[in-house]
Amino acid sequence: MDTPDQNIQKVDKESLAEAPPSGGGGGIGIILYGAGNIFSLTAALERLGIPYGFINSEEDFDKYDRYIIPGVGHAGAAMNKLKATGLVPFIKALKKPTLGICVGMQLLTSYSEEGDSNLLDIIPVKTLRFKDSADHKVPHTGWNRVFPEKENPLFENIPSGSHFYFVHSYFIEYDKTYTLLASDYGNQFSASIWLDNFYGVQFHPEKSGVFGETLLTNFSKI
Repeated sequence: MDTPDQNIQKVDKESLAEAPPSGGGGGIGIILYGAGNIFSLTAALERLGIPYGFINSEEDFDKYDRYIIPGVGHAGAAMNKLKATGLVPFIKALKKPTLGICVGMQLLTSYSEEGDSNLLDIIPVKTLRFKDSADHKVPHTGWNRVFPEKENPLFENIPSGSHFYFVHSYFIEYDKTYTLLASDYGNQFSASIWLDNFYGVQFHPEKSGVFGETLLTNFSKI
């Protein structure tokens, strides 16, 4: 299970549903489906002056220029919650920039070993579990270096070898076709993936200091 650190509070979805976009509409729409602890994310967006709001229905997608799919916890359970919203067909049809974070990234893949779950199948790779070992305890928690495989505006002004903050037991299998950033924790894995307008990052940019903030700023301009 992918779990957030203990400093993130649990989000009350009902209280967020009526929250107005920060700084007005046209910014980032955060897709709410009950599987994301997003206070750290919204705090980072506010700190950076990036306007955002929340997506609860099909109509909400038209209010924003780009989208974030957050997520923590169990990928299979998260997928079930996402299906229950009725938003899956609209997410799969999106043409604007869309960023999955942590479990939100895993949802973009075809399948997860966590819960033996079929996911959105937007990017045709699988989500697998790390193997426990004496040198690499699971979950993988803490700072790790990432290395670019392709040039992309999402990682502009972020040097190769930069550190980002990870909390995860499951990883995206490495496939050079879809990998933006690679990392290593006992085995090589995709720390970031990309296909068309869909991006994913396994780490938490909102908890990754200046380079995480740079990434969120870059995404707001893609």
